[in-house]
Amino acid sequence: MISYETDPSRYHHWKLAFDGPIATLTLDVAEDKGLVPGYKLKLNSYDLGVDIELHDAVNRIRFEHPEVKTVVVTSGKSRMFCSGANIYMLGTSSHAWKVNFCKFTNETRNGLEDSSRQSGLKFLAALNGTTAGGGYELALACDEIAMIDDRSSTVSLPEVPLLGVLPGTGGLTRLVDKRKVRRDLADVFCTTAEGVRADRAKEWGLVDHIAKPQQFADMVKARALELAKLSDRPGGQGVALAPLGENRLVSVSVDREGRKAEILVKGPKEVALQRTADWYPLRLARELDRAILDLRTNYLDVGLWILKTQGDMQKVLDLDSVLGENSRDWFVRETIGYLRRTLSRLDVSSRSLFAVIEPGSCFAGTLLEVALAADRSYMLDIENGPSLALSKLNYGAYPMASGFPRLHAHYCGAVPALPLNELLGTAKAKALGLVTFAPDDIDWEDEVRIAVEERASLSPDALTGMEASLRFAGPETMLTRVFGRLTAWQNWIFNRPNAVGEQGALKVYGTGAKAKFNWERV
Repeated sequence: MISYETDPSRYHHWKLAFDGPIATLTLDVAEDKGLVPGYKLKLNSYDLGVDIELHDAVNRIRFEHPEVKTVVVTSGKSRMFCSGANIYMLGTSSHAWKVNFCKFTNETRNGLEDSSRQSGLKFLAALNGTTAGGGYELALACDEIAMIDDRSSTVSLPEVPLLGVLPGTGGLTRLVDKRKVRRDLADVFCTTAEGVRADRAKEWGLVDHIAKPQQFADMVKARALELAKLSDRPGGQGVALAPLGENRLVSVSVDREGRKAEILVKGPKEVALQRTADWYPLRLARELDRAILDLRTNYLDVGLWILKTQGDMQKVLDLDSVLGENSRDWFVRETIGYLRRTLSRLDVSSRSLFAVIEPGSCFAGTLLEVALAADRSYMLDIENGPSLALSKLNYGAYPMASGFPRLHAHYCGAVPALPLNELLGTAKAKALGLVTFAPDDIDWEDEVRIAVEERASLSPDALTGMEASLRFAGPETMLTRVFGRLTAWQNWIFNRPNAVGEQGALKVYGTGAKAKFNWERV
């Protein structure tokens, strides 16, 4: 069983240091501390364990160090920033492992951009050595990239020429969508295994700043301080992210034989703002995050997640009011950010999601987002039955990766007039199009059971492609393209004989043998 929980005392690969408004995250990978046996993490390459630590470290900077305005990401190795995802790990991993690894890596990178955009936490990649593949993709997720000009260090995305795969955690997309690298130059860059040195990297827009070794440290510090001026993080006392321990708010029950899991989210009992890691919205985000990642990684054959809630509707709405009224407070803003990123994991999980709305449910405001993330919903139609409710937070506090609220995706952009802070019974919720089906008590059990059994019997990879196509209605954005392409790449590129066959590029890398390709491109 893989756990996504860690803390700085258990880090093997990252070191955290603080200097006023600047935090430095130093990647110094321990070769013999791979997450699973069978490979060594040479040349500052990474696996899932390295990214689990990065995810934890960034969250600790967000919550425990509000004085930090800029995070410098650099390397502790001489002349090597990061060589990317460990190739031998990829070559020996199952398809499912590669998919989960790439997705979590992608979400962690996206989280850097989310914090820059929403929370004023800026990121500077300080490339103090050669940077390849996923190492450069990490740099691409930062606000600025500084590179050492030592006449030998290069940046590269060498996956196509070396491995027969693609930079699947957003590399190609960020190159042209974010950095606006010209298409012909990007073509040369992505097919040049040896990469390009600092002067050309700067000329082509692959990096922002270059400096000779003697000036590099001073240049990095100067740029970090300049980026800090763009931040509105206030400083003050942070909030320690204490270990979660046992779940209190999110319970998960798994039925392996039925290929389904039930995720039950309990509503708040207290409404007031509390500056602790146990404050309901923050603890909810952390517990739900853990549950999603655990199900994704450790229960591969469980294809359907049934989403339920339980609690007081009015208290959820009251808590949303507290969140909205205090949204400029740094701690509340970071808590909303954690919820936003966690809910976004639902949208890109390769699982079917059904929301089941029964008496005692509290799908209101923030918790309504859980139902809106579902592929379909069932709401019991009885007298004094369940209700739904919307709050202002449903209109933009928790956008999907597309940048649009889930209501926008739910209604394909044509969102009708919906009442706020009003309890909507089944008939009204159905009339407004907020739920898919509303069986009465006679048909309820059979209709839900049959739907669950039918869904669990369908082809999981076909469903993944279908759901990925349907969940992000509306205009494309950089991140919908990242995830859309990621889904296609993982389910095609990572399965092709040219990459993973016995004579595929990923399999023979490092053996001295040359890959043998099927030359039919279609």
